[in-house]
Amino acid sequence: MPLLTCPDLNLHIAESDTIARYLCSKYADRGPSFLPEDPRSNLIARIHDIYISPIQSCLYKYPPFATFGTRKDAIAELIKQLNIIESHIVDGSGPFLCGQEVSLADATLFPTLIFIEHMLPKFDIEAGIPPKMAKWFASLKVKDPDFKKVYDEIADSLKQWDASGRWDPILGAGLRDTDPATLFDKIISGAIPAAIVKQDDKMMAFKDINPAGPAHVLIIPKDRNGLTRLGKASVEHKEILGHLMVTAAEISNDKSLGFGDGARVVVNDGPDGGQEVMHLHVHVIGGRAMQWPPG
Repeated sequence: MPLLTCPDLNLHIAESDTIARYLCSKYADRGPSFLPEDPRSNLIARIHDIYISPIQSCLYKYPPFATFGTRKDAIAELIKQLNIIESHIVDGSGPFLCGQEVSLADATLFPTLIFIEHMLPKFDIEAGIPPKMAKWFASLKVKDPDFKKVYDEIADSLKQWDASGRWDPILGAGLRDTDPATLFDKIISGAIPAAIVKQDDKMMAFKDINPAGPAHVLIIPKDRNGLTRLGKASVEHKEILGHLMVTAAEISNDKSLGFGDGARVVVNDGPDGGQEVMHLHVHVIGGRAMQWPPG
């Protein structure tokens, strides 16, 4: 965390935005104000601070990311917010985001783009920075000596992260789902028909073709994302695992599917657990009284 010590005030000022605003106020008579009359400066800085800063860790840390439980959702939101900022940039108006005068918008967005430029390609996203923003960033990092210094310092640190294997354990970057596709992928795509009883953008639930009871539904994540079996689950999968279980509860209460007073919810894990399809799936079985142990 950035910290500015001010002995004359007997105060320690934390966070870069607070520090920057203090310095702009204290040294208002020196150099650019960073606060031009153009309202786009504050608008861009505010969009960055409220909507991008809380989730940019999705590029290098583990979830959750603010309100997003998955990395893919957070990255999608980050790119969406970059495009919103893009809509406020007037191309050709000057070397800076708001024209000829450097502003808080430049100082706020530039360091974050150093991270984004370096990290998005690790997730196979090559065109995440919108064109006007990319043009501004490419020019500033080589033509302006102050911004170039910031770029070089951060870029050198990111190279050290690369050397230390920072992204090796990050799902979607160093870790990839390289296991073969299964018949569930064909069901999700529609290539194989299924009796679908419930689905959303995260999961699909359909009737088992070999039911173990009067009611038997399978629930699967639409994006396997390395979750071939429960034993492969990690912190990256907390949201989808919770979503599958909530869906299981909803299905077990659906009398129209043949469920009665409760159900057996089962996840077979690996060969010893009797798993046949290597794409995690939750069995919801009901419509009759179950026995224990199951076998």
